Amino acid sequence: MPQMAPLLWLNLYIFFTIMFAIIVIMNFYMKPPIKVNVPTKLSSLNPQTWKW
Repeated sequence: MPQMAPLLWLNLYIFFTIMFAIIVIMNFYMKPPIKVNVPTKLSSLNPQTWKW
């Protein structure tokens, strides 16, 4: 089986590195942001009396 030249390994490394970066960037930006609805009066609904 013939061996690969060092330049071919470098080309493969650069190609897969660029493809990995593109996939990571696409996964980061294609996800829609999730809106979290937090009620503002949570603490006033359940007042706790602390008995020490």
